[in-house]
Amino acid sequence: MNKQITLLSIFSLLYLSCGTSEKVDQSIEVSDDHLRLWYDEPAEQWVEALPVGNGRLGAMVFGDPNKETIQLNENTLYAGRPYRNDKPEAKEALSEARKLIFEGKYDEAQELINQKFFSGVYGMPYQTLGNLRLNFYGEEPTSGYSRELDLEKAIVTTRYEKGGVNYETKVLSSFPDQVIVVQITADKAGALEFSATMDRPGQFDLRTNGNEELILTGISSDHEGIKGGVEFESRVRIVTENGKMSATDDNLAVTGADKATLYISMATNFENYQDISGDETEKASAFLEKATNKGFDAILNDHVADYQQYFKRVSLDLGETDAVDKPTDDRIVEFSQGNDPQLVTLYFQFGRYLLISSSRPGGQPANLQGIWADQLKPAWDSKYTININTEMNYWPSEITNLTEMNEPLVQMVSELAETGRQTARDMYGSNGWVAHHNTDIWRITGPVDGAFWGQWPMGGAWLSQHLFDKYEYAGDIAYLESVYPILKGAAEFYLDFLVEEPDNGWLVVAPSVSPENAPYSDHGASVSAGTTMDNQLVFDVFTKTVRAAEVLGVDAEMRQKINEKLEQLPPMQIGSWGQLQEWMYDWDNPEDKHRHVSHLYGLFPSNQISPYRNPELFEAARTSLVARGDESTGWSMGWKVNLWARLLDGNRALKLITDQLSPAILPDGKHKGGTYPNLFDAHPPFQIDGNFGCSSGIAEMLLQSHDGAIHILPALPDAWQEGKVSGLRARGGFELAIEWKKNQPKKIVIKSALGGNCRIRSHYPLSGDGLSEAEGENANPFYQEPNIKKPLIAGGAELNGLSLKKIYEYDLATSSGEVYEIVQDEK
Repeated sequence: MNKQITLLSIFSLLYLSCGTSEKVDQSIEVSDDHLRLWYDEPAEQWVEALPVGNGRLGAMVFGDPNKETIQLNENTLYAGRPYRNDKPEAKEALSEARKLIFEGKYDEAQELINQKFFSGVYGMPYQTLGNLRLNFYGEEPTSGYSRELDLEKAIVTTRYEKGGVNYETKVLSSFPDQVIVVQITADKAGALEFSATMDRPGQFDLRTNGNEELILTGISSDHEGIKGGVEFESRVRIVTENGKMSATDDNLAVTGADKATLYISMATNFENYQDISGDETEKASAFLEKATNKGFDAILNDHVADYQQYFKRVSLDLGETDAVDKPTDDRIVEFSQGNDPQLVTLYFQFGRYLLISSSRPGGQPANLQGIWADQLKPAWDSKYTININTEMNYWPSEITNLTEMNEPLVQMVSELAETGRQTARDMYGSNGWVAHHNTDIWRITGPVDGAFWGQWPMGGAWLSQHLFDKYEYAGDIAYLESVYPILKGAAEFYLDFLVEEPDNGWLVVAPSVSPENAPYSDHGASVSAGTTMDNQLVFDVFTKTVRAAEVLGVDAEMRQKINEKLEQLPPMQIGSWGQLQEWMYDWDNPEDKHRHVSHLYGLFPSNQISPYRNPELFEAARTSLVARGDESTGWSMGWKVNLWARLLDGNRALKLITDQLSPAILPDGKHKGGTYPNLFDAHPPFQIDGNFGCSSGIAEMLLQSHDGAIHILPALPDAWQEGKVSGLRARGGFELAIEWKKNQPKKIVIKSALGGNCRIRSHYPLSGDGLSEAEGENANPFYQEPNIKKPLIAGGAELNGLSLKKIYEYDLATSSGEVYEIVQDEK
C-alpha cells in the first residue's frame, strides 16, 4: 500500500504535545452508536445516579420526576486548612528501626515506627457541598420514563409523561462557563410547577436573594485537630419562560412556566495548598452572572464543542448485539451470560468520560472518587492514595489520547515535591523529596494510618514516573525541562536514603512495606526492607532521571553516581514455587489472595519484565498472578486486566473484564467488587480507579508500546473476532487506527508526529511501502529497553516453560506529520 499524502480521518481531532487539534479525512470509520447509559427507572441509590462534571464542579443526577435530587461537589472543598503531618522524631529512630529489621525483629521495628514516625494526623476528607432538591407539584403517575447519560455530549437527560404533559430535564457541567446548568421543559404551556431548596449533611446557612436565587454557604469540617477553613458558597439562579417566581426564606417556587433554567455556581476560598484567602462569594457571583447573561443554548453549544475536542479523539467498535437496546443495569446483570461486546466499549468510553469530567487543567487531580462524593467523610476520606489508586486514575490518560487531563496531576506532584523536601530532611535527614502512601489537597507528605499501611516512602517515586511517561508519548523537551527538577529531587532522596542490607550487601529501602500486604512468615508485621516493588520503583526513578538528564544534557556527575547505585540494587528474585518474590526473602504464600499485587509493578505499569528480554521473570510474574486469583476488589480487577494484557493473554484479560462488569450489589443487598448500576467501580464502596484501570487495560489489549516496539493487537481475546479502534497513542509521538477481522489485523494507519523509526510488532505478517524486517535494537530513543539484572532463582525452582505466539517485527522510517498505511500480508 502506498503512503498517504493527505491526513487520514482516524485522527479526527489529533492531539500531540501542545493540545491543538487538526481535522482530517476519513479512513478507518468506527461507529460510536449507543454510547449512552440509560435506565427506565429513577435512581434510588447514589450509585444509581448519573455523574456530570467539568473537572471542578460535579453533580450526581437522580432523575426523580417527583422529588429530584442533584447532589453537588466542588473539587477544593476539603476539611481542615493548610497543615503538615511530619514527625521529626523519626530521624533519631531511623537507625534503630533499620537495625531491628535487619536483625529480623520485625514486630519490634513496627512498634517503634508506630511510636516515632506517625503524627496522628492522617489527612483531611473530601466533602460534599450539598444537594439541590426540586419538588415537582402534582401526584399523577408517570409513564414513558427514561433517563440517560450521553457520553458523546456529556449531558444527562430525563424524560417522562405526567398528567398528559411531556417533561424533559437536561443537566450539564460546563468547563468553558464553570457552572452546572439544569433546563426543565414541558410541552404544554404553563405546565411547569416546582419548588427548589438546598441542604447538606453538615452545618450550613441557606437564604434566598429576591425571588430568583438560592444561596447556600458554610465552612468545611474540623478533622483530627485541624480546624476547618474552606469557606464555600453555592448560588442557584432560576430563569423561567413565562410563569411566576416566589420565595420564602429557604425556598424558591416556580408556577405556570413553560421552561425553567437553573444556573448553579459554586466556589470556595481555596487559592492553593498554602492559601485560603480567596473570596468565594466574588467567584461564585462572577461565574453566575456571566452564565445567566450568556443563556442556556450558547452554554450548551460551547460545552459540547469543548468536551468533544477530547472525547472524539478515540473510537472503539467491538461489535453490537441486541443487548444494546436494554437498560444499562440489565446489561450488567446479563453480561457474563450473553454476548454484549458493546458494553465493553461503553465501559471503556465511560472511563474516558470520567477522566475528562474530573481532571481538567487548572483544577485538582481526580481523587479516590473523582469529584463525586455525597458525604462529609467518605470512604478512605476520598483523598489521594498514592500507593496505586491515584496513579491508576491516570493510566488511560496517554494511551487513550487525553494527555491534557494530566495537568492537575503534574501540578500536584510539583507541589508534593515542595512539601516533601521538608519531610525528607526532617524525618530522614535526606536531600530531595519524599511522599508516603497518602496525601490530600494540603499536600501532606508524612506517613499516615500507622506503620502496617503507611510506612512506605515510595509515593513520590511512583508519581514521578508518570511525569516521564507523559514525555515519552509526546517528546516535548520544554515539558521535560519543566518537570526534570521533580524527577531529580526524587532520585536525590534515594541516593541518600538507600542503606546496605547485611546479607547480600544490596542497597535497599528500609523501613518500608509491600503496600498493604504482610508476608506469611513467623511474624505479623508488614514492615521490612528491600521489597520487590521498592526495588523496581527505585530502578525506574534512577534510570528515568538519567535518561532525562541525558536528553537535557545536564548533571553528568549525578548520572555517574546514580549508575553506580544502580549496580547495587537487588535483582528481582524467583522463589521456591516459581513465583516472583514479593519480598527480599522467599516469604510468599501461594494461598495469598491479597488485592494488591505490588511486586508486579515491574510488569505493569512499568516495563521491566518482558517475554522477550527476560522470559524467566515473565513466567514468574504469571505464576504470581495466577496464584493471587481473579476475584478481588474492583480496582484490583482493573489492575489485573492490564497485567494479563502485558502477559499477552487476551482471553484471561477478558475474563477479568467480565468479572469487573458483574453487579456489585448482590440480591441480598450486600456489595462486592464489580460494577454499580451507574457503571461506577465498586471496591466496594465506590472507587473511581477501577473505572480508569479497566479503560487502560482494554487499550493495552489492543496496543502496547513499552517493550521496544509498537505491538499491534498484543492481547486480543478470541471473542473479539472483528473490530476497529482509532486514536490510540503510542510512545514516540505515534497515533494509530487498527481494523481487524478473524482476530487478525487487516489495516493499520499510523500518524507520526515526531518522525523517526517506527518498529512494529505483530503476530501476523504485514506489508506496506517502506516496511522492512526489523534489525538490531530500535534506533528510536523513545524505545530504549531497561537493562535489568539477571533474576535470582531460589530453591532450584523449575519454570513452567513459556509458550508465545510467533511474532513478526518491522521497521518503518517515518517523517513528522506523515501518515502511513499497513495491511496484513496474506501471501
